[in-house]
Amino acid sequence: MNFTFYGHACFAVEVAGKKLLFDPFITGNPLAKNIDIYSIEADYILVSHGHGDHVGDLIEIAKHTGATVISNAEITTWVAKQGYEKVHPMNFGARDFDFGKVHYVPAMHSSGLPDGSYGGNPGGFVIRNKDINFYFAGDTCLTMDMKLIPMYTKLDVAILPVGGNFTMDAEEAVLAADFIQCDKIVGIHFDTFGYIVIDHEAAKQKFADAGKELILPEIGKTIEI
Repeated sequence: MNFTFYGHACFAVEVAGKKLLFDPFITGNPLAKNIDIYSIEADYILVSHGHGDHVGDLIEIAKHTGATVISNAEITTWVAKQGYEKVHPMNFGARDFDFGKVHYVPAMHSSGLPDGSYGGNPGGFVIRNKDINFYFAGDTCLTMDMKLIPMYTKLDVAILPVGGNFTMDAEEAVLAADFIQCDKIVGIHFDTFGYIVIDHEAAKQKFADAGKELILPEIGKTIEI
């Protein structure tokens, strides 16, 4: 699976011939100043929750790409009110799409939209298809619900926040990796703000000491995972 990191919690993957973009926040991130949002292609945009650092470029990119926006019903309703109606509302549950099965799963966080309206319950996504199974946790602390994921799928890779303060830190993410029974982790939600600047080598070592791999991707780069 090709994984392209656009900074903070925004990334894209190519699976089953489709391009999926997650939590588009780019232009408001000084670390991603070299990313041209109009160069991004997407068939689907998946949104974990409504905070501005996850939906900042959602409407602009959706309109540019014509992608279907997948999120909770409150966020998709808000998207439609912004003049973009190609949406697919979900709540915690599962649905088959042409790129695989999507499980929208709980995250422990908060969710308010940029205009102050209610953003619904925050979540994450487990995506399964014949080629790869992966989990994007969204913004969350460590939660026991993660232990349910291995009961219905064997993950190949997981994308977890590691910046702390607003989400799990690296130490808690190691425990999350145990909960979801996944040894290959891509870390996100780090370094964007002063509150979440991390020591990269120390974070990687925590995972290595637990027999796991932590990948901290470079903004603008595409890697195979």
